[in-house]
Amino acid sequence: MIVCFRVAVALLVLSLVSSPAMGQEKPKFYVGASSKTLGYSPLWVGVKKGFFDQQGLDAQVLLLRGTPMTVQAMAGASLHVGSGGPEAFIEASERGLDLVMIGGIINGLTHFIMAGKKHKTYEDLRGATFGASSLTSGTVIALKQALKIRGLEYPRDYKILVIAGGSASNLAALQSGQIAATTVAIPLNYLAEESGFNVIGRLTDAVPDYQQTALATKRSWAEKNRPLMIRFMKGMALANRWLFENKEAPSIFLLSRCSSSLITPARDGNTIRKIASGPRTAI
Repeated sequence: MIVCFRVAVALLVLSLVSSPAMGQEKPKFYVGASSKTLGYSPLWVGVKKGFFDQQGLDAQVLLLRGTPMTVQAMAGASLHVGSGGPEAFIEASERGLDLVMIGGIINGLTHFIMAGKKHKTYEDLRGATFGASSLTSGTVIALKQALKIRGLEYPRDYKILVIAGGSASNLAALQSGQIAATTVAIPLNYLAEESGFNVIGRLTDAVPDYQQTALATKRSWAEKNRPLMIRFMKGMALANRWLFENKEAPSIFLLSRCSSSLITPARDGNTIRKIASGPRTAI
């Protein structure tokens, strides 16, 4: 009887201690993505496959138009973590904003150089106008290098028109005839091909090793909320591991998220695994 009583008391104490924690709402954790393309898939995988939930976070992915908007949102405390080109976060930090990079999200270039129907080679692009989100973004740096290898120098041989947004905005400008060529990320390059535009090349052929997109946050907030940051990065690591270790499942999942039939396991499996590999955390 005494043993049973002690066990009952122990269970009661345990339930009183654990119940509030179990009943606590998970803190909302807002994350910004600058485009809905294959490269940002770890964020949606982390949410929809429950990897952030496993870490006790109610992660919400917000789609923003480009890295500048992400920087503004973090500066205004509307985002806990933002994603975008590392150079934008470095520039913001140099301007005095309290931002710090904490990891990588796109660990390789996923963009294709797409051109109008009358442009079929690099040489055809001499004198053309390209579309890009800025003159200094990581994608543009890689684009300039790819064109330089082919003998095209900026601004001598081509122009760059700044277009707000990411790959979707670039493709829209190409379709409207506003520009002659641009870069678009998987899977929008397949949509461009189906629309009759020409694939000129891949940025990764010119720059095989490149940290295209980073994760960043406010340094002061991260220092005060280090446990939350660690839990978020653990969720990211789990999402990347799932993308890397599986073959067909990620393509099937991303097909549903991107609302596109353009992603296929055979064609995009290696790209998915490349995105998921490489440097992941600075914590």
